[in-house]
Amino acid sequence: ISGGETINFGHRRPSWEPVMKTSENLSDVTSIRSVFEFRTLDPEGPIFYGDTKEGRDWFVLSLRDGIPEMQIGKANILVSVKGGPKLNDGVWHKLELRSEGKYVVLEVNNKVELVVGMESEQTEDVLTGKIRLGLGGMLVDPKRLLHQFKPEMDGCVRGGQWLNLSTFWETDPSWEPRPCFPEIKRGSYFPGTGLAVFNTSDLPGVETVEKGITIEVFGSWQGTLLSLQSPGFEYVLPKFEGYKETKDLSTELQEGSDSDNTALPFEPTKLTLNILQHSLMLNGNTVVEDESLDILSKWREGMLLAFGGVPGDTKDSESSHHLQGCLEKILVQGEDIDLDRAFFKHTSVSSHSCPAKATNELI
Repeated sequence: ISGGETINFGHRRPSWEPVMKTSENLSDVTSIRSVFEFRTLDPEGPIFYGDTKEGRDWFVLSLRDGIPEMQIGKANILVSVKGGPKLNDGVWHKLELRSEGKYVVLEVNNKVELVVGMESEQTEDVLTGKIRLGLGGMLVDPKRLLHQFKPEMDGCVRGGQWLNLSTFWETDPSWEPRPCFPEIKRGSYFPGTGLAVFNTSDLPGVETVEKGITIEVFGSWQGTLLSLQSPGFEYVLPKFEGYKETKDLSTELQEGSDSDNTALPFEPTKLTLNILQHSLMLNGNTVVEDESLDILSKWREGMLLAFGGVPGDTKDSESSHHLQGCLEKILVQGEDIDLDRAFFKHTSVSSHSCPAKATNELI
């Protein structure tokens, strides 16, 4: 793949391996400067990596809380510096990284935002061998990071000029190249072909038996929003067609519909599922009640909570039931749930961005 193409970092299995990587003899490098445009709504993850001496000296640019962070490992020194504007606003930003002697400089939209300097008695001024570059990952053990971050990045890069190189880049075999949405908005996008699965023991727990667990989902969708599974118990939220003729959402959810409404716009919806000790309530209506069940104990011990469909080879897991649409917010016990924390997420799912009509464009 050419380094100047539009590259989507998302849609792959969790991995520290870069989405793309290349290497070149340092003797062929005349400019330690890279310029590219970057867009994301993801608050955390790797963007650009480089190293020399087979990884003994390395550099990585990432986001933390949406703010650029540079980490450098050189000889016996580790440096981590964070600063500049938040970049996870869904707008294309021009980034420039360059080396100026003992300093690494980051420009954002033609303004210097970070300057990192370091010196060691063990460092060498004259470099030989190869330089390696990576996008969306790292080529050294992440344990060497001074400040850990998650490996997933739901973002796009375009128009890259990497050093003075014009070589093609190798791609991660697990990566499925997908186009970047023309414009994006916050949310998690399910195209209708996959799901994200959590173990409930990893999610916020029960505070009081009386209140139980509350799951709230805001968005626009059709298909099966979520399911719960554990030995001896399964609940699948009835298939939702994404719009409603009546104002009673819970009634429609229970009745379902066999009509094909994929061409119609999905109406913004809020859904609330309350999990109590012996019952489930959907938007205030009891949908499951069984005194022999202790659902809250199952939650504590670990159930499968899937967004986007039903895990397993049942008829309910067929693609026709998979969720299609944008979940703008998922709350469990009032806490935002990041799909990157799921123990399984299909590569078709975008954790932090949905297609949208937006007017922001880099000028």
